[in-house]
Order: sequence, then C-alpha cells, then structure tokens
Amino acid sequence: MRALVTGGAGFIGSHIVERLVSDGWDVVVLDDLSGGKTENIAQFFERVEFVKGSITDRMTVKRAVADVDYVFHEAAIVSVQASFSEPQKTMLVNVEGTKTLLDEALGAGVKRVIFASSAAVYGNAEPPIREDFESKPLSPYGESKVAGEKLMLEYAKKGLETVSLRYFNVYGPRQNPSSQYSGVITRFIHKMLNGERPIIYGDGNQTRDFIFIEDVVSANMLAAKNKNAAGDVFNIGSGVPLTINQLVGILSELLDYDGEPEYAKRREGDIYDSYADISKAQSLLG
Repeated sequence: MRALVTGGAGFIGSHIVERLVSDGWDVVVLDDLSGGKTENIAQFFERVEFVKGSITDRMTVKRAVADVDYVFHEAAIVSVQASFSEPQKTMLVNVEGTKTLLDEALGAGVKRVIFASSAAVYGNAEPPIREDFESKPLSPYGESKVAGEKLMLEYAKKGLETVSLRYFNVYGPRQNPSSQYSGVITRFIHKMLNGERPIIYGDGNQTRDFIFIEDVVSANMLAAKNKNAAGDVFNIGSGVPLTINQLVGILSELLDYDGEPEYAKRREGDIYDSYADISKAQSLLG
C-alpha cells in the first residue's frame, strides 16, 4: 500500500508517517515546513518520499498524490488564535488547499482520504458532545474545518471515499510548546521545567478532552481500513473531561513543581467545556 501524508513533518502527521513506515507502507510526505520540521521524521526520512510544498499548489499536490492508495490529510493552519489574525490565509490553506487535494486525489484514483477535522467545529456545545450536534464554530479555524468536512461529503458523492476525524485535544512527543491550540500540556510542562508559571486563560474550570497521540494514530489507521467508516465523521477523544486546574495539579505533582499558575483573560474563540462522546467511534471503528 502507498499513502500520502500531508503535513507529514508536523506533530500528528509525523506520528502517522512513523506508524505507516513501521507497518511496511510506501509513504509520501507533503509538507511546506511552515509548521512541521524535518527533525520530526529524521529517523525514517530515508524510507519516505519527501515533497516540499504547499497543498495550495496544484502541481505539487498532483505530483505527491500520484499512484497513492490512501491520503491522510493533516496539513493545515491549526491555531485558533492565528486564524483570527490571518483569517484569509487560514481559509486559503484549510479550505482551498483541501479542495485542491481532493480534486487531485479524485483524478488520481485514490481509494480513501482521511481528513483531520477538529472539535472546534462544535463551538460551545453542551458536553458530552456527539457527532450529530450542530456545528457552531467560534473561530475562523473552526469554520475552516466545517468547510473541510463539507468538501469531504461533496467529494464522497463523486466517488472518492472520505472519512472525517474530529480531534479533541491531542498531546504527546514532538508537539510544539508554542502551539496556542491543543498544546496546553506541552506548554505547561515546558513552563514548569523551566521554573516558569504556566498561564491559564480564564478561571481554569473549563474542561478539555485530552487524547494521546498514539491513540489518534490508531484511529487514523482504523478509519483507513474499516469499510464502514467511509462517508462518515467521528469524534476522536478520550471521552473523559479534565479541567485545566486539575491538569495543572496533576502535572505539578508529576514534575515536583511547587509554583502557582498565572491566570489571564480568557481568549477570543476559546471554548469553555469540551469533551467527546466517543461511542460512535468505539462502535464503528473498533
């Protein structure tokens, strides 16, 4: 089998690449390195075909998708805060880039595209959040993921199998501590290890659903292989809520950190309570 991983030098993408290589797949990585780093795939770089470029460049995408069976589409501008400062760029990459990829995947005879969507599509929904909840995004980033999911459904009608995975808060190795979206665990650890105070935006009682990167990779593999997944959307989370204050307490104990967090004003676009109902994924993906 041959797979293309867009954003394959990034946090989540590089772990998908690692699993695919380990499982014996032929792998193409498409990444413009605006957020990803070649260091993330250095240990298996010689075993992949690396294409440097953007998903917004049609000729680059056409070359990357040639003779590919499956596409794992991770490339995106992933920051909620950046989407407010650069909404047009966010839409260009996350929506137009996704459409370009789907166009070329359809033309190349790709079997299935697995799309990295986000819990940001829900906005402030009442948890536990199910896939049939209405989309009410609070940010351009969330809006771009709603648009991406609609494109997946549109191209599914044209004969290209697609699956959308709504990631909740993913954490694990290779995560950028400067990430302002889902990297709160990495940021807090980085601060604590450097003797700095972790910053909590809001009162700290907001909940998040944290899921380890290897579980996200496994979900992607199941979404690629399970025939029942085609044309559907799934929450990918732990299903367990944790407040940010609780998170600080857990990390402080693990790292023997005795400092206090710094509380700052809640940020625009930040969701208050967010945790997933994962029963659909458990039932249909395994």
